[in-house]
Amino acid sequence: MMYRILIILSIAFSVSLNVSAQDAHLSMYDAAPLFLNPALTGVVDGDFRVHGQYRTQWKSVNYKPYTSYLLSFDMPFKKWGFGIQLNNYRAGKGNYNALKGLVSAGYNTAIDKNKNHVLSFGVQGGAVQKSVEYQLLSFNNQYATSNGGYFDENISSGEDIDARTVFQPALNAGMMYYFVKQNSRLNPFIGVSVFNLLQPDESFFGIDNKLPLRFYAHVGSRINFTETFYIIPKILYMQQEKFSEQTFAVEAGYYLKNSELYLLGGLIYRNKDAAVITVGGKLDQFTLKLAYDINTSSLSTASSGRGGFEISLTYVNQKRRNKNFEKICPRL
Repeated sequence: MMYRILIILSIAFSVSLNVSAQDAHLSMYDAAPLFLNPALTGVVDGDFRVHGQYRTQWKSVNYKPYTSYLLSFDMPFKKWGFGIQLNNYRAGKGNYNALKGLVSAGYNTAIDKNKNHVLSFGVQGGAVQKSVEYQLLSFNNQYATSNGGYFDENISSGEDIDARTVFQPALNAGMMYYFVKQNSRLNPFIGVSVFNLLQPDESFFGIDNKLPLRFYAHVGSRINFTETFYIIPKILYMQQEKFSEQTFAVEAGYYLKNSELYLLGGLIYRNKDAAVITVGGKLDQFTLKLAYDINTSSLSTASSGRGGFEISLTYVNQKRRNKNFEKICPRL
């Protein structure tokens, strides 16, 4: 049955690639489950989950680096999951800013009598506020050639900017399969998600400019070598119009019996863009992860390989339970 499900989801993903701009993204994409796939809403071994994440990028080539902030809350309720997510993205001299608020709902259902094979479905809806301080920007017709050349802000830019702030509706959806059998050597998972379903107009000039659909497909498996050591190889594919991105990663966890601490680490490679090193730990109900991007793109000469720093912190409220259960409980 598991193989049939994998084939069905793979076909769904291949169909999605017939459509083809880039939204903001995270290196530790699955540290923020509601950001990755709405179907992960409420998929948590606990009463509720609170997650925060911060990313800064391109400080080496821009005096105003690009920054991303994310905060989310979700909880399971029987077969359902409910959540909320806020994230903010700011970039560049003109302080381009995108503030997004989303509410999520998910539904989980086992598809076998032993309840090891699970399908989940999710939907997100909300709004986005985008703004820019265009008076801080410089345009090519403001360039003066005297005194060695400089931008003269007293010269009119000639740009007819209709608004400094625009509002957009947001609607996303996703589905996922995962295998949760305890004491299993393998716990595979595969999911697909689609964002910007309403394709709203986004323009500060009042013109017709649709926000393209963005597709994610992610697949991997937790491999339990022993009761204290596991690895999770995983792949993420993203497509948005003509832009595509492939991410290959492996995460490892080692349980220190005497301290009840999981040591976490991993490597992430974003094709033709960056190599990422991650470290972290899980102690009781808290999981902390740090990541650093080493730039490998054509910009690496200017950036000297310096990309971005990222940090995530997750708190899962859960009742005390048997420690052996904690060690073998599958994590996506």
